[in-house]
Amino acid sequence: MEGKIDIFAKNMEVTDRIHDYLMKKVSKLDRFMPGIEETRVDLTFEKSARSAADRQIAQITVHGRGAILRTEERADDIFAAIDAALDKMQRKMEKFKGKRNRGRGDGATAAQVAPEPAEVSEPEPLPVIARRKQFHLVPMDENEAIEQMILLGHENFFVFFNVNTGAINVVYHRRDGTYGLIEPEAA
Repeated sequence: MEGKIDIFAKNMEVTDRIHDYLMKKVSKLDRFMPGIEETRVDLTFEKSARSAADRQIAQITVHGRGAILRTEERADDIFAAIDAALDKMQRKMEKFKGKRNRGRGDGATAAQVAPEPAEVSEPEPLPVIARRKQFHLVPMDENEAIEQMILLGHENFFVFFNVNTGAINVVYHRRDGTYGLIEPEAA
């Protein structure tokens, strides 16, 4: 595997055995989706979990081919949690790879397609922002945005650059099981 592999642990120690096991297993993910740029593995021991079968948590996040795929599994043994998360990741990669075979967009980045922003006057001070996130927007249509939202495990919403309208949109999951689309317009 050519991409970078990062392993992080919370409330547990990554032993040489766990590290070697992860490196061996994660490096095989490239077979399912070539072009992986970065893989992050988060291992957690949660002593307050209700069930002993949910105490060991393995979360795997893969960045590559313009997508972010994430899986999380819990088990009573860290190796079982890792195996379950890797199996789930392989299924997601196969599903993602199959759906990517159809064409989308012209390959232009969101920055190249987005119109120049208009000058905006200084806004009023905002409440304290506890966290900021930056991410790259990959041009996609509404259906691909819903797929990406599901692949990431986002329950509520997903922000994306709509290749059909040339604007940033938000797709969200509604209580009745359907999806909604927010198409913001500048006032």
